[in-house]
Amino acid sequence: MPELPEVETVRRGLQPSMEGRIIKAVELGRPDLRFPFPPDFAERIAGTRIRELARRAKFLLGHLDSGECLIMHLGMSGSFRIEGNAGHSAPGSFHYERNDRKAHDHVIFHIDENGTETRVIYNDPRRFGFMDLVPSKQVQDHPFFAKMGIEPLGNALSAELLAKLLAGKATPIKAALLDQRVIAGLGNIYVCEALHLACISPRRRAGSLVRANGCPGSRLSPLVQAIRDVLNEAIASGGSSLRDHRQTDGTLGYFQHQFKAYDREGAACTRKGCDGTIKRIVQSGRSSFYCPSCQR
Repeated sequence: MPELPEVETVRRGLQPSMEGRIIKAVELGRPDLRFPFPPDFAERIAGTRIRELARRAKFLLGHLDSGECLIMHLGMSGSFRIEGNAGHSAPGSFHYERNDRKAHDHVIFHIDENGTETRVIYNDPRRFGFMDLVPSKQVQDHPFFAKMGIEPLGNALSAELLAKLLAGKATPIKAALLDQRVIAGLGNIYVCEALHLACISPRRRAGSLVRANGCPGSRLSPLVQAIRDVLNEAIASGGSSLRDHRQTDGTLGYFQHQFKAYDREGAACTRKGCDGTIKRIVQSGRSSFYCPSCQR
């Protein structure tokens, strides 16, 4: 499943060809993806202008001048490519070749780009992605978003707010950070990376990072900064290339990124002055990678 940096990289790659542009027409290759398309999906989008292409957690949001919002989720294998008179490209610099078989081209947006047509094509071999249309004013109340936590890259995330969210929690900090009701969009990879950077064990009780009076403990500010740093670094490098994201046709999705802890079981810890070894444990059915020597 693509994580927040992958989705943000895709958003930035699509933005020049979609934001502020008019969607002339929409072609649907099938009546559904993971879910059926909403009624009159193509007709409701055709002729509208995309006022803003935004992101909420792992969702792409196309705010249309019709007052509706196009919600898009990539699922396990979804990707976009951009085709025009000058050839085609992909949003972001992909390290591995992606699926571009036309049999898996399920949605084609015909975009008017200064008098020239550009095609933005959504390809999804497994069809775990989906698209929906809802009134823009109701997006935050939509079931996808109503209980979502704060954005990890937004101004709202602070040590003080995180202390309020974690106070009294007996769950491990790894589980707390993966809870989308606490912080929206954080996935397994970048939680492992952030905890390693902040020298915090994934086993540590979440509430132990908060003082008895409810104020942030000394380790919460470094954790907030670590979350920002690992996400921004991943976005700058184009996201992650997941070993387990290999498609049925053999292609490998998303991007290449150098991890410090994730998927490095048995490797030496990269922290300067640490002679520890990265260990893998299972928490709530998911792998956690950390260094027992420097993460406490």
